[in-house]
Amino acid sequence: MRRIRSAEQRLSELFAAGEVPGFIHLSIGQEAVAAGVMAALQPADTIASNHRGHGHCLARGVDLAGLFAEIMGRDTGLCRGRGGSMHVADMRIGMLGANGIVGAGIPLAVGSALAHQVRGTGGVAVAFFGDGALAEGVLHESLNIAALWRLPLLFVCENNGWSEFSPAERQFAAKPLDLAATFGIGGEQVDGNDVLGVLDAATRLRSQTAGDGPRMLECITDRVRGHYEGDPQRYRAGTRELTDPLDAGRQRLRAARVTAAAIDAIDAEVEQELAAAVETARSGAHPQFAAAAADVYTQGA
Repeated sequence: MRRIRSAEQRLSELFAAGEVPGFIHLSIGQEAVAAGVMAALQPADTIASNHRGHGHCLARGVDLAGLFAEIMGRDTGLCRGRGGSMHVADMRIGMLGANGIVGAGIPLAVGSALAHQVRGTGGVAVAFFGDGALAEGVLHESLNIAALWRLPLLFVCENNGWSEFSPAERQFAAKPLDLAATFGIGGEQVDGNDVLGVLDAATRLRSQTAGDGPRMLECITDRVRGHYEGDPQRYRAGTRELTDPLDAGRQRLRAARVTAAAIDAIDAEVEQELAAAVETARSGAHPQFAAAAADVYTQGA
């Protein structure tokens, strides 16, 4: 969680300084969801992320320098600088990719779950989506197919209460678990700011998914930043107190008699990793225009 938080804070600074092209959407406040779910997964599992996916990638174990190089548009990035923040992928560790279209990663996870089923890998596919995707038809279609075919697919809803710029209840009339139940899919709701609670529920549901078909995990969490970096957030009314999953995690560690010095050492180690990753990314070459079409078209016979 510390690596995700610090990495995104650094990305915010780089974006403000003009070193990150395009848009970035930060998951600050939602770190416990990414860390808890990924800790429950197995090496064979696959993940479809969304536009707020840096945390998912880092928790799964993507190379930190490769991630920064990708977001900073370098040829040394995980996708050679072609994907940027919203399309990071790393097939070596099962990251099918982030996605800039709301809900568009969900059907990719359906296909991956079918592949797991047909090939007998024992793995499951995980689809991350926010509450803003609940009204998208592709989610409803994916729930239906996953239920009909009993696919090993775990739907993870990161419910931060905001559908981009609108309260979630103003754009979707039902509740996520009620929607899943309509298709005969069971699930659980969990405090998405409690990393051990997320881990426990995700571990349980992952096991059920692998043996008995799809499940849904709804994580109630908080989006501290705006929808995108630079969002003035004029739509936010009041000053509701937000729960910081890192503070909660630190308190839990201290209660378990982990020393403050040991926790501070983790923070310091992460800062060193970040400094090295940023400098490595900065030194990477920019993509060559002539290679822009590579991997897009095949050569004719």
